[in-house]
Amino acid sequence: MAGIERDTPIPTDITLRQKSRCLELVYADGQRYALAFEYLRVFTPSAEARGHGPGQETLQTGKRDVLIERIEPVGAYALRLVYSDGHDSGLYSWDLLHNLATRRDELWAEYLQQIESRGLSRDIDTTSRPAQGGGCGHKH
Repeated sequence: MAGIERDTPIPTDITLRQKSRCLELVYADGQRYALAFEYLRVFTPSAEARGHGPGQETLQTGKRDVLIERIEPVGAYALRLVYSDGHDSGLYSWDLLHNLATRRDELWAEYLQQIESRGLSRDIDTTSRPAQGGGCGHKH
């Protein structure tokens, strides 16, 4: 499983910033990254969104206003982010978080291009399943 290799950077500080809707990661070398909640939700590593192989990915939409309600450590190799839309099945390994941090601008630009080319929206969720029991359910 990905996440802990000898050279995998592990954050020395992780801060959930609700007001600015970002997860801040600080590394031992002084690098600091602020990752928008929407960005992290869009790039969830869950099988539900990523599928079980290439070409099975589901483009995540309507996540502009999603919040991270809490962070749960998973062993010594990952974080589980619990989102306000009920999503909580993605395990963000240390290597994935570092990759999302260092490639943020590139990945975000690709995502925005995909949304636009498919005529989808960051405000209208076309990917989530309806809540059971009739419940109701950052711009970078």
